[in-house]
Amino acid sequence: MNRPLLLCDYLSESAQRLPDKVALVCDRGRFTYRALDRAADALAGALARRGVARGDRVVVFGGNSAEVVISFWAVLKANAVAVLVNPLTRADKLAYLLQDSGAAVLIADASRASEFARLALSARAPCGLLVYGEGRGSFEQALQEGEPPPPRRCIDADLAALAYTSGTTGEPKGVMLTHANMLAAATSVSTYLRIAEDEVILCALPLAFTYGLYQMIMAFGAGARLVLERSFAFPVQVMQRVVDEDVTGFPGVPSMFATMGELKGLDQYDFSNIRHVTNAAAALHPKHIDMLRRTFRSARIYSMYGMTECKRVSYLPPEDLARKPASVGIAIPNTEVWLVDEDGRRLGPHRTGRVVVRGATVMRGYWRKPAETAEKLRPGPLPGELVLYTDDYCRMDEDGYLYFVGRMDDIIKSRGEKVPPKEVEDALLAHPGVMEAAVIGVADERLGQAVKAFVVAASGAQLAERELRMTCQERLESFMVPRDIVVVPELPKGPSGKIQKGRLA
Repeated sequence: MNRPLLLCDYLSESAQRLPDKVALVCDRGRFTYRALDRAADALAGALARRGVARGDRVVVFGGNSAEVVISFWAVLKANAVAVLVNPLTRADKLAYLLQDSGAAVLIADASRASEFARLALSARAPCGLLVYGEGRGSFEQALQEGEPPPPRRCIDADLAALAYTSGTTGEPKGVMLTHANMLAAATSVSTYLRIAEDEVILCALPLAFTYGLYQMIMAFGAGARLVLERSFAFPVQVMQRVVDEDVTGFPGVPSMFATMGELKGLDQYDFSNIRHVTNAAAALHPKHIDMLRRTFRSARIYSMYGMTECKRVSYLPPEDLARKPASVGIAIPNTEVWLVDEDGRRLGPHRTGRVVVRGATVMRGYWRKPAETAEKLRPGPLPGELVLYTDDYCRMDEDGYLYFVGRMDDIIKSRGEKVPPKEVEDALLAHPGVMEAAVIGVADERLGQAVKAFVVAASGAQLAERELRMTCQERLESFMVPRDIVVVPELPKGPSGKIQKGRLA
């Protein structure tokens, strides 16, 4: 009898089929599929010997490195649940994640081993510790022990990962993702991106966030190569790596593309191998679309929209980018999306409503948070099913294409009107001297909330508040025009590159 496909089979099957092919390029190392698979097997065996059992959570605390890649697949092979945490996470938040997840083991870098050991011991359910780095420590020893992986226990309904939300509006929530959820998402996204075995995908996005993690999952599922960068902090270095490694796929976020637009001599690079460029987090502004088209002349450009709770909601087919540049597209394959009003009634075209998602990618729920789960997962149109009620608002045109309006918590209520921050940000970005923009609502006794904008000037540009306000007045209704516009050297961003508006407030 055929066994069900699990997420870890992506690595194992590619290793059987393409054992000597380079699967991962990271720092100065190059790792074949056989080497990664054997390392993951050995670490899985070591985890099992240390008591990790089916369904246990293992926190992997680290950046974009070979150790984190091996750890992710090893946790799955150990029948456990992977919890990837960004290395920039504060100690108090890491302690919360250890306690909330009930982690059995923490895998982390040796440079902060003493701190990690203290956190592990202080957790309500103390967890074991595996450290890596400097060629010593229990992680390397575990690989050398060569323990065989434990017998396969999971089915595809078991959890594969807990992906914690950022917690900007409350405690972080662990999004429960099953093997079936993640396989469905990887299959759907790979289908429309046309990910092939000969792809070389460069990822400068954090693996601790699902957008970055799925670059690895999709690459390994196809038997492709992943070029893993620590970050986009040195964009010139990343661009050179794109050329040197003959990269074919380049995923990014708006802040990365804004930075690229400021680089000098970008047109001197040979990007002819690039087949696809993807964007998530927000719809691309026309100025960034133009830059990407000039830079990656032969590439298909995909604007996408999604969230941790279901991975991906929609994508804009590249052939529609010119005629619907502001859209985040149509539902991804094998998914249904619609909009509802405040009473849960479906809305027709040109109405703004809450986004509802139905499909195999929808999360199991929030870890140990039944009330929050019940708020998001509600009965669907067919008996016995649950669908995802997101916190996002979109409008839909007559062709079924979505246009992102804003998150429920971001909508500004000013003068009795609802102001979507994105519309104001787009108006500001239309000014040639604006590199980035972020808009928030601030308390105002008369208006309820006033619109306040923060902008970053493009290189060499001099921005005047009066000129920026005139740009907004030409493009926006009067109640949307910012009361205050502040020019700042940079906008606060999280590890994933998203602007953190809470810190602006």
